[in-house]
Amino acid sequence: MHKRKTKRWLPAAVLGGTLAAGAFAFLPTLAQAQNDAPSPSLQAEFTAAAKEFRVPLPVLLGVARQESGWQQHSGYSQSGGWGLMNLTDVTPEMVARGAAGAAGRSDLTSFAGHPELHTLRAAARLTGTPAELLRSSSAENIRGGAALLASYQKQLTGEVSGDPSQWTAAVARYSRLTDKKAATSYVTSVFAAINSGAQRQSARGGAVSLRAVPSAKPAVKQFGKLRLTDTPAPQTECPPTLTCTFVPAAAANGQVSDRPANGVKITQIVLHTTEGSYDNAVETFQKAGGASAQYVMRASDGAVTQMVADKDVAFGDGNYDSNLHAVQIEHEGFSAHGADWYTPVVYEKTAELVKWLAAKYGIPLDRRHIIGHDNVPGPSDDTLAGMHWDPGNGWDWTRFMRLLGAPFDEGARGVGPVGSAVTITPGFDGNRQTYTACPADDPSGEVTGCGPRSGPSSALFVRSAPAEDAPLLLDPVVHTGEDDEAGTDGIADWSTTVQAGQQFVVADRRGDWTAIWFGGRKGWIHNPGGRNTTPATGVRIVRPAGTGAAHVYGTAYPEQSEYPAEVKPSQQTPLTAKNYDIRAGQAYVTSGEPEAAADFSPAGGTVVHGAKRYYTVQFNHRYVLVDAAEVTAAPAGR
Repeated sequence: MHKRKTKRWLPAAVLGGTLAAGAFAFLPTLAQAQNDAPSPSLQAEFTAAAKEFRVPLPVLLGVARQESGWQQHSGYSQSGGWGLMNLTDVTPEMVARGAAGAAGRSDLTSFAGHPELHTLRAAARLTGTPAELLRSSSAENIRGGAALLASYQKQLTGEVSGDPSQWTAAVARYSRLTDKKAATSYVTSVFAAINSGAQRQSARGGAVSLRAVPSAKPAVKQFGKLRLTDTPAPQTECPPTLTCTFVPAAAANGQVSDRPANGVKITQIVLHTTEGSYDNAVETFQKAGGASAQYVMRASDGAVTQMVADKDVAFGDGNYDSNLHAVQIEHEGFSAHGADWYTPVVYEKTAELVKWLAAKYGIPLDRRHIIGHDNVPGPSDDTLAGMHWDPGNGWDWTRFMRLLGAPFDEGARGVGPVGSAVTITPGFDGNRQTYTACPADDPSGEVTGCGPRSGPSSALFVRSAPAEDAPLLLDPVVHTGEDDEAGTDGIADWSTTVQAGQQFVVADRRGDWTAIWFGGRKGWIHNPGGRNTTPATGVRIVRPAGTGAAHVYGTAYPEQSEYPAEVKPSQQTPLTAKNYDIRAGQAYVTSGEPEAAADFSPAGGTVVHGAKRYYTVQFNHRYVLVDAAEVTAAPAGR
């Protein structure tokens, strides 16, 4: 199968045992959890570390349970946490590939500069243990966590204590949470486990047991020893028909800005799936080193938690340029079960929120401005393959755009001549597709082995030739194996599908099949009688302006010479991966006017505008950006 990028968390329900839903954050994927085997007796390692650093064993076990669910793991792709104690070490490389999507930016170091993102380094100094051992050894990782807890306790109270309650402030400091409500919730969860006890059977480390200490209660007065923010939550930015509350995301998971008043336009809305529970997503976004979103929506009733003000930048979709111009909306659920998870109330309430946001910021209601995370391109060649695939093809785009009052499937189905534009319109309920789903695609744990999964879909497969048995189109950026000869029907394989509402140029026609220009090549979709497409109107067709190929980009930053001296310039470089360009004879669809290049420096709140203008072009399953000077953009039909 192709490479996948997992989402950011698992709900506690996945792990079973005595853990309660929403009890902890930053859990690894199952694959990550199995990479590094713990030693034969985790209980003994916890006991030894607690004794060495004079930390009450229930406190050490309670914190570890909250941080990792007592699972050893080899590091998170986005939070930078390691081991049972979740010791953090976020590197600039992680920032480049993570939710911030900061590849190509010269200020990468500042993204990873927050102290709370580097507790592993602090633990290394306290224990004298090399950082690599803290990452790989469960015993040393536990020692590092114990050393940190002891150092916090001494800093905050001046002494260690055998009474778990006296470690309240140290536990709160370990959480890395700066909001009082969030830190209080973390401490409450830790002490609930200490108070009632907990246990977990580890396949490789034996049983881990936290014996109940009924007398242990948080010492609330100790919160005064911490510099926690306790300001009233800002007023939510929601339509009056939604139930909204505000819980601030961690400051490190976004940037304070002043969009659009500062000249940074908000031009798109990106829809996501949490790959976990609503409560767990809210908790995760409050932890430094991960992702964030402006809004998180609950599946059962459409209730919303706003976590980032619209004016600010949320690190949500792995491409900083997209983050800079987007509002991010997360939905509770699992992409592998999208058709079952995305409830009617979620469609309705999301539509209400999107319509309100679109009217407020002047965002067009079409599928180049209202998109999924799976439609966002990587900002650089080495990030293209790893971009997320949520909300996936189980999100009913046809239904959703109708709820927005912007249906894309009106008019007679059909397909025009070669060179004309079509909208993909297969419907949803009647368009049943079969995908291969594997455990790595499904953090819910329901998928226990690789196998077919059939259901309604917003997508059509793209093949290399006009035949049912023709191989799916191979994207060499995603499928890099020497033996790879075709794309896959994997549920996470975005590279082989087109989605409802997307628009492409007809490249050829043969019987029941229509070829479209797709990712630098001809790709064939099954389209008997034109039943899966509708001729597109009101769009422009983009072609290279000369005989050479036009470059495509994942970002739209100004040229380096356009930045003021006090601002470090980002690198605006084209994507050069195989087939990532628009060659003579090829054509793609765009709409609207090109947007000027822009960038933002949070250090001084400086917005930099460039002279070049970029079209947003539907290139494959994802969009790309093209320099308006390198292409012609003529209305369809001319």
